[in-house]
Amino acid sequence: QMQVVESGGGSVQVGGSLRLTCTAPGFAANNCGIAWYRQADGKQREWVSSIPHDPATRYDATIRYANSVKGRFVISKDKSKDAVYLQMNSLKPEDTGNYLCQVYGGGVCYSNWGLGTQVAVSS
Repeated sequence: QMQVVESGGGSVQVGGSLRLTCTAPGFAANNCGIAWYRQADGKQREWVSSIPHDPATRYDATIRYANSVKGRFVISKDKSKDAVYLQMNSLKPEDTGNYLCQVYGGGVCYSNWGLGTQVAVSS
């Protein structure tokens, strides 16, 4: 089991920015992928973005974003810190929710989740 911890959430006004961090010791060494999801109150969990492991396979070759965040959010990783970041810009009220990080892939990478970090965007 891989420990996954999210941080960086908070309350911002519409148009503001936040940077979320996901730390998962061992994910880089084990070539795991990382995905961000979010869940608003009373709604289903929604995939936001994912960044593949290295080397990328043909099934998971590129960084991807949900259409709702494309052009506003940027996912990146620092393998030396076992960290993945989600830079969120031009935030909207509909971005409000609990943002969760998932480590994915084969073996020890398989489906490790954090508890999330809360984001609230107010107008």
